[in-house]
Amino acid sequence: MGLIKFVKEAGAKVLGKDKDLTKTEDFQELRQGNLLMQHVMGLGLEIDDLKITYDDGVASVFGKTESQAEREKVILAVGNTKDVESVDDMIQVVKAEPEAVYYTVISGDSLSKIAKAQYGDAMKYPLIFEANQPMLTDPDKIYPGQVLRIPPLEA
Repeated sequence: MGLIKFVKEAGAKVLGKDKDLTKTEDFQELRQGNLLMQHVMGLGLEIDDLKITYDDGVASVFGKTESQAEREKVILAVGNTKDVESVDDMIQVVKAEPEAVYYTVISGDSLSKIAKAQYGDAMKYPLIFEANQPMLTDPDKIYPGQVLRIPPLEA
C-alpha cells in the first residue's frame, strides 16, 4: 500500500476529452472518480467495495480483492489513465503474495526487451503480457510512459 507514481500525460483518456483537471470543482472530481471506477469495472477486474476518489492528479483506490495480482492490475488500470499522476493504494488483499515490480516503458522498449532486462530471458515476454491483461490486448502495443507489472518468476 502507498503512493505509486505514473506519467500524467500518458495513458488512456478515460476522464473526459480535453478537460483541464487542474481547474475542477468538487463535483468534477467526484465525476472523475466515478469514471475511473467505470473504467476498472469495464475491464472485469475483481474487487469488492471498489471506491475511487480523484483530487488534483491523485486517484485514491479503496476496496478488497483476493489476490495481489488483481490489486496491482486495478492500480495500473487507474494509474495508466491520462491526468492521473499517482495512485494512493488503499486496497486490502485477502491472500498475501509476493508483489510485482512496476516498470515504466521508455521509447524503444518491447516486451521482449523488458523481459531480457528483468528476467535475463527475452522469451519470457509472455509472462509480462499475461500479467498485464486485460489492460494489454496485444504484446506489440505498449507506449512510453505506460507502467507495467513485472511479476516475480515462480520458484
